[in-house]
Amino acid sequence: MNRWAKQLYDAVGIKRIDRYIIGRFLGTFLFALMLILIIIVVIDIQEKMEEFLNPLLSFSEIVSYYIAFIPYYALLLSPLFIFITVVFFTSKLAARSEIIAMQAAGLSFNRILRPYMISAGIIALVSFMFSGWIIPRLNVVRIDFTNTWVRNKKVEVDQNIQAAVAPGEVVYFSTFDSRENRGYNFSMQKFENNTLVSQLTARSISYDSLYHWTVYDYHIRTFEGLKEHSEYGASLDTMLILTPSDLLISREDGEQLTNAELSHYISQQRKRGMGNIQTFEVEYHRRFASIMAAFILTLIGASLSARKVKGGLGINMAIGLALTFVYILLFTISSAYAVSGALTPIVAAWLPNIIYAPIAFVLYLKAPR
Repeated sequence: MNRWAKQLYDAVGIKRIDRYIIGRFLGTFLFALMLILIIIVVIDIQEKMEEFLNPLLSFSEIVSYYIAFIPYYALLLSPLFIFITVVFFTSKLAARSEIIAMQAAGLSFNRILRPYMISAGIIALVSFMFSGWIIPRLNVVRIDFTNTWVRNKKVEVDQNIQAAVAPGEVVYFSTFDSRENRGYNFSMQKFENNTLVSQLTARSISYDSLYHWTVYDYHIRTFEGLKEHSEYGASLDTMLILTPSDLLISREDGEQLTNAELSHYISQQRKRGMGNIQTFEVEYHRRFASIMAAFILTLIGASLSARKVKGGLGINMAIGLALTFVYILLFTISSAYAVSGALTPIVAAWLPNIIYAPIAFVLYLKAPR
């Protein structure tokens, strides 16, 4: 080993046994993840072969799609494979009595866990960086490709949209069509001290750019005490701090925003009074909850597999897979409840961790000492 590397390891307290476990952990994790991603890519190619044969679709677009596709699914499956990795190689260590040998040499179970947690920290840090900054940019390519060539999931038309555009100003669209950037049966009400002072209604409204809107066949009513003034016209230019993307929200839009952009978007939509931002909030909190998930799943896997048991790797893998799929199912169900309003987004994102943390603690207490 390079002398400088050895000095660095010694300085941070990483011994040979730590390097051995970290190497096995990260090596097994990357190898298992690579294998399943190859399978997923092959299946995806088979499913989209008809679209790929479209003469209008270039080979470079297909390559760009898979450059974005592979990291997305790697990040999506990383919690599952953290758990499977820990159970797999820890069970093998236990079966070969290596863990017993470590403890006989004076290493406590807590000391053995140190390289596990270092490995989990490395994966959690890399995953957080990818989920918060890199994957959102790649998702723009992946989702645009899917919407263009496979199936368009983008919301292009919505009804009964209401939003606040400024303090005391509320707008309503009976229908809005993003393909034309036009809304129908539009109204805007202005309030002062909870009193309606003016109301604009229009047959339609169109968006130009830079918050510039034009209303058509409009009627403005202004209220001054018991008096009312009316104004009619064919068209009128106005400024609204609102864009079509603020009105039409697709489920996948949050996946295309970085952490900072997502936080800002949620804040802006709350100010506007938009009520369909739960999926964005769940996505935002999920990125932070995944950090703790890496440590919890690692602790469960190591504690579960450290003991040499009858049935060996098979029984541990079966239990590990069951616990992992239940974890994913919990997140899916809690996310659905968050969208419906039954759970707050932060609780929905953290619920699997909240449930699995006590399980991890109990298994840790029962691990061989």
